[in-house]
Amino acid sequence: MPAMTTAERRGYQQICGDDGAMMVIACDQRGGMRTLLAKTPEEQARIGNDILGLTKMDITAYLARHAGCVLVDPICAVPGLVDEGVLHRSTGLLIGLDASGFDLAPEGYRISNMVAGITARRVRELGGTGAKIMIYLRSDTPAANTANMATLRDVIADFAAEDLLLVVEFLTYALPDEAPEAYAAKSPELIEGGSKLCLDAGSKVLKIPYPGTPQACANITAMCGDVPWAVLSAGVDHATFLGQVETSMANGASGVIAGRSLWKDCISLDRAVTKARLETIAVPRLREIQAVIARHCVR
Repeated sequence: MPAMTTAERRGYQQICGDDGAMMVIACDQRGGMRTLLAKTPEEQARIGNDILGLTKMDITAYLARHAGCVLVDPICAVPGLVDEGVLHRSTGLLIGLDASGFDLAPEGYRISNMVAGITARRVRELGGTGAKIMIYLRSDTPAANTANMATLRDVIADFAAEDLLLVVEFLTYALPDEAPEAYAAKSPELIEGGSKLCLDAGSKVLKIPYPGTPQACANITAMCGDVPWAVLSAGVDHATFLGQVETSMANGASGVIAGRSLWKDCISLDRAVTKARLETIAVPRLREIQAVIARHCVR
């Protein structure tokens, strides 16, 4: 597995906290954020990118200033976060490359799409410390991964040529006619297999779903070697995520990239409500996650 270059390592340092662990606030969602702000499809359709941009500004202002970095999208959030002075100069900035949603192949495979025009050079122009790509993988079904792995390899090559940090995320999913119980039972295996696919493609930092068990976390750590991995929150409730962070960190994770579990019940179309909830609910949650991370960090 290739090591980080000096420039990539400097970027990685900038998305970590003072304890050396990743602590990234994720608010790169668009469609998912609309569903949290409004109940019906009609109401959601009326929420423009400008409203999403303001919500992301509030999340950044209240949470990212306490963390190492914020992850946002290139459609609603930047360059506004930088140009309007919302993002503190010491806070890292990851820009998400993936478009909302996915295409479906005839076989039911999920095909990941990227936001048009967001190259490594464009990420640098937008002031990014680096970027994050998300693809869907089913490591037990090679044909499901052909298109997405080709996309991943192309993006890795683009960021390597620009010498810019790239965080690689993957998600798994149930195949058509796959029973929920069968899919859940396969989840640790799918996460280990997806991690291996990303590592074999040249990934240098991973953002992955909770592997499921202490042993599965340890297996990921052993597989990654010097490649750091962060556990993502996947929108689970805060108490559940705290336990996942504890298990992940105790078994070799290098930090956390947390989104909806921090702020999903805090955002509102009323910005005054959003700000109050972020301050009184989300910030204390962030502090609890940071306390868990601190117990496992040795500087």
